[in-house]
Amino acid sequence: MYDTWMRFFSPSPQHHRLGLACLGVGLQHGALPAVGPRTLDHHVAVVVNAGSGWFGAPDGRRLPVTGPSLIWLTPGTPHHYGAGPGGWDESFVDFTGPATTTYTELGYIEPDRPLVPLSDTSAPRAAIARIVRSARRGNPLLEVEAGAAVHELLVSLRRARADVGPDGDPVLQALARDAFQPLSVAEHAARHGMTPAELRTAVRRGAGCSPKGYLLGIRLGRAKELLATTDLPVASVARRVGYEDPAYFSRLFARRVGTAPVRFRAQQGRSVPGGWSDRVPDPRDPPMIPRP
Repeated sequence: MYDTWMRFFSPSPQHHRLGLACLGVGLQHGALPAVGPRTLDHHVAVVVNAGSGWFGAPDGRRLPVTGPSLIWLTPGTPHHYGAGPGGWDESFVDFTGPATTTYTELGYIEPDRPLVPLSDTSAPRAAIARIVRSARRGNPLLEVEAGAAVHELLVSLRRARADVGPDGDPVLQALARDAFQPLSVAEHAARHGMTPAELRTAVRRGAGCSPKGYLLGIRLGRAKELLATTDLPVASVARRVGYEDPAYFSRLFARRVGTAPVRFRAQQGRSVPGGWSDRVPDPRDPPMIPRP
């Protein structure tokens, strides 16, 4: 015996241009019949919340699946899977769109890793629940709401991977902590007892970019804050974020941000004497400016 509920959608070309378009969503529970063998032309995230079953890999092996787990079904790849005799609790989302290429490059979608153990599925289930709620008949915002929830789903699945701790990857945490020190990639690697190649592999897997790219994003984010909220000269801002050469910093800033530091300050600068904080506010209790 099993229970199943599903909806399928046909988003317009405009909705596809939003980046991700949701094609369908389903919630299933019990000793479900096997799926496939088949090949699809779009992506599917199958979230096994609890229970166990199997997955037929392209090389012919039958791999065990135990919840919580994620099964990635990618376009053009044959697949075959099913719940075991005891059944499982499954949610699935079909999606497509040009953003899938970038999400794959960043490591959020892993075609070469069709089975991903998860530590918890509460956040992915919340994203899927948003798609389910949007699927009510006659909802004029269906495609946009569902597409936005697919973005949220991919982020939550990335965070829920069992090989990622609740506070994120410790290597990335350490790089972020030391990001403003004038250290080379080789020096950062040495601090972790790694070779530069090992560090590049770890950062690519954790953040979808190179160590230089990861550090640059953190440094430029802090530089923007200093430019927008202080009167520090550009050279001082450069030194505070790890660059001794202000001309080199300005070139990097302009290339990545699209405008020079002085122009960014002219556009974004504002006086916040005594009002700046590095603490991330709680959205449920935002900081309030008292009335005079």
